[in-house]
Amino acid sequence: MPAPTQSIELSIVMPCLNEAETLAVCIDKAQGYLERSGVVGEVIIADNGSTDGSQDIARAHGARVVDVAAKGYGSALMGGIDAARGDYVIMGDADDSYDFSKLDPFVERLRAGDELVMGNRFKGGIADGAMPPLHKYLGNPVLTWVGRVLFRSPVGDFHCGLRGFNRRSILNLHLQTTGMEFASEVVVKSTLGGLRVSEVPTTLDKDGRSRPPHLRSWRDGWRHLRFLLIFSPRWLFLIPGAAAFFLGLLGTLFIGFGPIILGDIGFDTSSQVYLAALTVVGYQSVLFAILTKIYAQHEGFRIPRSRNFDRLERRISLESGALLGVVLFLVGLGIAIAQFVGWASAGFGDLETRATLRLAIPAALLMMLGAQTVMAGMFLGVLNVGLKRDR
Repeated sequence: MPAPTQSIELSIVMPCLNEAETLAVCIDKAQGYLERSGVVGEVIIADNGSTDGSQDIARAHGARVVDVAAKGYGSALMGGIDAARGDYVIMGDADDSYDFSKLDPFVERLRAGDELVMGNRFKGGIADGAMPPLHKYLGNPVLTWVGRVLFRSPVGDFHCGLRGFNRRSILNLHLQTTGMEFASEVVVKSTLGGLRVSEVPTTLDKDGRSRPPHLRSWRDGWRHLRFLLIFSPRWLFLIPGAAAFFLGLLGTLFIGFGPIILGDIGFDTSSQVYLAALTVVGYQSVLFAILTKIYAQHEGFRIPRSRNFDRLERRISLESGALLGVVLFLVGLGIAIAQFVGWASAGFGDLETRATLRLAIPAALLMMLGAQTVMAGMFLGVLNVGLKRDR
């Protein structure tokens, strides 16, 4: 190991939870790489509470053990990254599926100034039996595609466990996730933060453990997908919400003039009720997307921005939201009052149900949308008050 006062260029960090079967060979490969390449480095085992003697094995093979009490893949890695002394960090699983003796491509790109260097197993080669078919043909390709579409990331293998990065740049991202979604968070925040991101081919071998892996396909896959969607309110709330809002609103208004007949199918007041409900849900989703994005930007989260949204944010305020909401509410109330006056002039007698509902439903819808808009404007005012106070 390097002397305490020696400048360290590279820290090789491996998360560990009961990896006694494969830990020694991984450490030996990493140590061998450092000796062969002449890179001044260290090997860190971020132990997450092993009970099989992994800590003693690590120390016996010259690695530095960092005990991480907080459970989870992300927690273990962040514990190791925090403790690392190198300018650069290369992280990889301790199951002997990645070859720590072939790290030259990562180091070359890091020295060239790249801040995140991802391995790409699909370009480097996946050994037979190294990756379950579900992961190889569905999980990894789909999640990588989602990440590339939502965040315009250049990475072609979002979940490769072997990756290198500039330690200071990654720490500045303030990574938060504690589980397997940490792998996605690194890529997403690096991309949104404007870091220089690249990838190099790497290989994946069948791991050397006799026990099942810690990864749970459906649970961890959902956690990755959930993280990607939550970090993109435009795709999670805005686009679906806008589609629901316009479909519901147009349908509600058109049926207000009379039934709509499409072939053998007719749409009348019962359909109008459901379309009005769809409008409310869609409008709430749009408002939530806008408020979520404004809040995230006020708090300093790095999420995708756009010129259109920046212009919108400058124009909306508590006052503008309240004014629009009051106008919508009054239009709906005006329709309701007109209906009441008509009913009163007829001596409060029986009403033709369908004709009444065709106007009553849009009136109620406008009042609900108006009330929602007023409350959203008031919440926006609360956000802005907090921002001014912090400043």
